[in-house]
Amino acid sequence: MITAVDTNILIDIFNNDPTFGSVSAEALRKCVSDGSVVICDIVLAESATMFVNQQAFDKVIGLLPITFSATSRESALYAANIWRQYRKKGGSRKRLVADFLVAAHAICQCDQLLSRDRGFYRKYYKKLKLVEP
Repeated sequence: MITAVDTNILIDIFNNDPTFGSVSAEALRKCVSDGSVVICDIVLAESATMFVNQQAFDKVIGLLPITFSATSRESALYAANIWRQYRKKGGSRKRLVADFLVAAHAICQCDQLLSRDRGFYRKYYKKLKLVEP
């Protein structure tokens, strides 16, 4: 089982969020026990912005059993297709292509996505197996 992790889970853990920190950490531990855990380039970039520099980020992310998985061409084009459909149906630019890339990476290259953003993912990605903390 390969689990992709969304940025919101890492933010919860890194910030020790009082509401979601412990449940997100526990959900991550469960996913690790079920197989491998990965982050795509979008999640890597978004998560790294929380730290003063790359060295600080590398030190913290290195403590977690997470590996990097680059977004494939297939995933990127899948995201573009869903984004096109979203905009065609009147979806606003409030949702960034990055959100679509995270989901497409999980669908095309992983088995499931660990995230708290269930509304968006359930609405636009019916094929996505979503794991919630």
